[in-house]
Amino acid sequence: FFLTSLSFLLNLLPSCSSPLPPPRREGRGSGAGGQTEKNCYICSVNPREAIEDYLQYIRDVRRLSARTVESYGNVLDLFADFLETNHIDDIAEVTPQDVRYWSVQFMDAGASPTSLKLYLSALRSLFRYLRGNGTVQHDVMAKVPIPRVPKPLPVAFRQKEVEKIYDESLFPESFEGVRDRLLLQMLYETGMRRSELCGLTETAVDAGARQIKVTGKRDKERYIPVEPELLHNISAYLALKEQIGDASAALFVTKEGRPLSAAQVYAIVRKYMALFSNAERVSPHVFRHSFATHMLNDGADINAIKELLGHANLRATEIYTHVTREHLKDSYQHAHPRANNKKGG
Repeated sequence: FFLTSLSFLLNLLPSCSSPLPPPRREGRGSGAGGQTEKNCYICSVNPREAIEDYLQYIRDVRRLSARTVESYGNVLDLFADFLETNHIDDIAEVTPQDVRYWSVQFMDAGASPTSLKLYLSALRSLFRYLRGNGTVQHDVMAKVPIPRVPKPLPVAFRQKEVEKIYDESLFPESFEGVRDRLLLQMLYETGMRRSELCGLTETAVDAGARQIKVTGKRDKERYIPVEPELLHNISAYLALKEQIGDASAALFVTKEGRPLSAAQVYAIVRKYMALFSNAERVSPHVFRHSFATHMLNDGADINAIKELLGHANLRATEIYTHVTREHLKDSYQHAHPRANNKKGG
């Protein structure tokens, strides 16, 4: 890790014998006749105004999640502070060297490559947008390296652990017990995200077609087929829900009839799966990983899994192929007689 961070830090620094402080610019440079040498075709744009315009774009046009918009906003606010400190009051005057020195500050403060990748990715997206609308002429980020951070393999529950969510004796016979058991089964059998589960309404369930309509990221809809047993459990749960007066139209509700929050869904998963599983992480998203991993282990087509998960591209789904390879290695090490023969033969 140290060598990786050191190598990346050296790449950020300008190619000179000793690093110089970032250039201080009192104003826009001028050429012959007082004309601006760089980006003279556009009026000065305050960095904070450019950033706010970009955040509005990813929020209202690209419809990125509120969490992503907030995360990018926090990073870009730090970059705007840096520009103000260095008297750069025009976003078009930012250079790759400015970005490098901003990055070095975070490295010096102990930022991890993962955090730095987030910071630089936010800047890359910002300047791609600004270049597209003509605010800047050149790709500022083209000469700024972004660290490569290997993604950890997704954690999945073992199939024998998941089987426990189908054991009625492990759940209370109350409304909450029936709801919680159905909720866990829904996460596992559909692979949907926690936010998607919280957004389900009763009308999303089409018993006749044996499918559920899910609204995913950027309001993209998809249909997930469900098994008759799950539909039966949904019907049994809804019969109990009807006994709650004035209950929300949300599919999963509290015993008072209010929609379950994301935090409550997380708590339900933790409550049961911490008992049922020895997985290093326990969360609703681990059910999503388990759905994809178990389907691949059973021979499902990866393109079909991509559609069921609602991934925009196949790369996001392909990470599960690495998990299944690890599963095969583990099975070999535990079961193959030659693998257990340490001395060879």
